[in-house]
Amino acid sequence: MSGAKKLSSLDASFLYYETPEMPMHVGSIAIFRLPEGYAGNFFEDFKAMIASRLHIAPILKSRLEKAPLDIDHPSWVEDDQFDIDRHIFRGSLPAPYDRATLERIVGWMHAKLLNRARPLWEFYVFEGMKDNEIGLYSKMHHACIDGGAGAALTGMIHDVSPVPREVPEPPTRRKDAPEPREMAANFLNSYQEMWRQGFEGAGFSKGIELPRSGKSDLGSVLFDNAMFQIESAVRFVGSVPTMLKSLSEVASKVADPASRASLERMASPPTILNKSISSERSFAGVSIPLSQAKALAKRSGGKLNDVVLALSSGVVRRYLLSQNALPNKSLTAGVPISLREEGNADSNNQVFGMICSLASDIADPKARLEAIAAQSTKSKEMSHPLRALMPQISNISMLGAPIMVQILALLYSRSNLSDVLPPAVNITVSNVPGPRQTLYAVGAELLHIFPVSIAAHGVALNITVQSYRDNLDFGFIAGANVIPHVQVLADMLPEELAALEAAYASAPDAPRAAS
Repeated sequence: MSGAKKLSSLDASFLYYETPEMPMHVGSIAIFRLPEGYAGNFFEDFKAMIASRLHIAPILKSRLEKAPLDIDHPSWVEDDQFDIDRHIFRGSLPAPYDRATLERIVGWMHAKLLNRARPLWEFYVFEGMKDNEIGLYSKMHHACIDGGAGAALTGMIHDVSPVPREVPEPPTRRKDAPEPREMAANFLNSYQEMWRQGFEGAGFSKGIELPRSGKSDLGSVLFDNAMFQIESAVRFVGSVPTMLKSLSEVASKVADPASRASLERMASPPTILNKSISSERSFAGVSIPLSQAKALAKRSGGKLNDVVLALSSGVVRRYLLSQNALPNKSLTAGVPISLREEGNADSNNQVFGMICSLASDIADPKARLEAIAAQSTKSKEMSHPLRALMPQISNISMLGAPIMVQILALLYSRSNLSDVLPPAVNITVSNVPGPRQTLYAVGAELLHIFPVSIAAHGVALNITVQSYRDNLDFGFIAGANVIPHVQVLADMLPEELAALEAAYASAPDAPRAAS
């Protein structure tokens, strides 16, 4: 196959960890409003627009090509049988045709695995909603996208005016995989270039790029893997000084008594949320004004993400109190951190995570937010040295690993070990920055983007936030066997925002400003 691109270890891990109970795709519910007097066919117009822009995001026409015997990571190859009618569907809502009904249906749909024989994405258009609204539910496998890439994909789908922009024609197709003679010449050139660069300086740290066969037979896979291992070894040697510095910083922080106290705050207590999940999901979305959240961040001297964590903490605290299940020790949140450089729109994963205390053992909302801000700063300081290690760790490749990881993931899922093992974190909270300007799709105004993320064994609740215009759109998703109606938590969010605002109503401005 021409144009084959092997998945990184991080991207491929989302395939290996996937089980029928734990799909590893992410998505969103976009709410549009049709213009007054609209007489067109939104579904057909939207599908035609996406079809004309597929070349902007080649991942949308790429399917998985497995390595023989699953000895190595799969590759993305162009689907020569691509059919857009297998990816964009017309949905149907029962009465009363509102957002709540859409959210319940999306919760059910999000639990269904994507078909790995085709490109790993689907769109569902729900027409005929109340108030002239259109619902667009999208889902894409996490193996090909993270939050930052998802925001870039939003730019491909949407326009900044009701009149769709003109998109240039697709570029000329790349040539097929190189012939053996050409590959040998490329290999010698790369080898000579490595020696010309020497073993010091920026050139060596970046490594070399060796040729690939781009084919899927066993011999080609072994050859390509050998080329990858050589590249990885060169990059590894070039990054040793940086890695040693990072490890030294981690060791010094662990040795610091103050840091050890912070580590203790990151230990997660067992809760009713940290159980094995079923193959059913419960979803709910809710919005709050972004300007109000930013004002709270400024008054508290923290940052917007601290306010998001405080609101999430307050909601979960209220829920656990209603269930008589709030632990005395503070809950923790797993918080993804993007490694994506500004302007990078590659369709892959460039992310790692940190653990933050949610200060759920503090009843006062103001004191809770300030404790979260202080703890999150310490968590960032402790996790910062690990950022330099992630490019090396996230792309480790070992022949035979894929099949073993998939077997272990299935055993973990079937054994219900997450019911008895201590949780690494209690919930997941993710904050994805989005566009501030109004967006449109084939003339319809975008009102909201509610994220629909991943619930996992042992971490049944995921709260993901997408900013858009003056909205913070929260998406709550949970294993339905753990939280049957996650709408209960979504309904608590405005109450928690009001409680925080009341707590700061008479407080003086904090000296630090949010950023």
